[in-house]
Amino acid sequence: MRHNRWLLPEGVQETLPPDSWMLEQARRRLLDLYWRWGFDLIRPPLIEYLESLLTGTGRDLDLQTFKLTDQLSGRMMGVRSDMTMQAARIDAHRILAEGAARYCYIGSVLRTRPEEPGGSRSPLQIGVELFGHGGLESDLEVLSLLLETLKLMQVEGFYLDLGHVAVYRALVEDAGLDADSEAALFDIMQRKSAPDLSALVDNGQITPVLGDKLQRLVGMTGDASVLDEAEAAFAHESPRLARALADLRQLTERLARHYPEVPVFIDLAELRGYRYKTGVVFAAFAPGIGRELARGGRYDEVGAVFGRARAATGFSADLNALAAVGRFEPLEPAAAVFAPADEDPALLAEIRRLRSAGRRVITGLPGRAEDAAAMGCNEELVKVDGAWRIQFSQSARQG
Repeated sequence: MRHNRWLLPEGVQETLPPDSWMLEQARRRLLDLYWRWGFDLIRPPLIEYLESLLTGTGRDLDLQTFKLTDQLSGRMMGVRSDMTMQAARIDAHRILAEGAARYCYIGSVLRTRPEEPGGSRSPLQIGVELFGHGGLESDLEVLSLLLETLKLMQVEGFYLDLGHVAVYRALVEDAGLDADSEAALFDIMQRKSAPDLSALVDNGQITPVLGDKLQRLVGMTGDASVLDEAEAAFAHESPRLARALADLRQLTERLARHYPEVPVFIDLAELRGYRYKTGVVFAAFAPGIGRELARGGRYDEVGAVFGRARAATGFSADLNALAAVGRFEPLEPAAAVFAPADEDPALLAEIRRLRSAGRRVITGLPGRAEDAAAMGCNEELVKVDGAWRIQFSQSARQG
């Protein structure tokens, strides 16, 4: 049986012109945006030793990580499936900044399985991380940069979901759950399944009091008025929970001042990255798109596993997905110029001059019959009175 050798693995894509040039322009303009906000570019390696790549919170990525044996050392290595932990390692061991440090990155990641049915296993991950500041100001800065990213990619009608993992943690921290019950509860809360939550109560895995609180928490979604309901119901539970709700209120109010046109929804049962997130969590969505476009949140102390605990917040997104959803318009390039296959030194000098000035020049090849039109050129170099000059191509004049 013959196999189609040209087929790519499921969930792995390649990008061809002109889309590849569009993505490259988007990449450059996003990095320029992050540079203007003071974020420095880092380029983590594609592969690392597993003990580094999956240290600490990186263990959540174990099943998503392709593994291989290093032929030089015999040690196990992994292909990165996310770049957040790499940024934390770089901050902890390579840059060693004392104050706030801002990093941005873009690069391909590889995952053993897509995050949603039919999704990509090779996203082009772009993101920012801010280390060394634990206040709401850095959360707001990262969120603002996420919104600016979506605007640059011309994603229409997007909105934000905001949550805070400390709300859920404060409610369950004294419940004395064993590992299996905690895992089952976390899965149910992720799915927001009220019937399954009731079943946990009926089975005696959680108390009726906790079950009632979590049922109410699952229903607390909507606009900022949800925070009023939550404060009335839960603020007395613990100072930690009250502080989390106050932080969410302040952040929502600040976002409304900075970006009044962006709808913000509160979801107090949102637990993205629960295993390692410590504070605000957020995600961006767009109408008609059944998956998040970007996600992030606060993950303080993540650098402790690398020997340097630091406050941290950030977001990441798949640039391929943003381009597919948005209406990013690349800058229109100048018309290409066709140059004949000729070794005339004057022609070669003119080609060098044009390329140095930023023009796209495509030279003909001996023995080929392609003209300017066939090479996608509206202009061509023609020798007139002994000098090489640019003229509209014959096909352009005929058009």
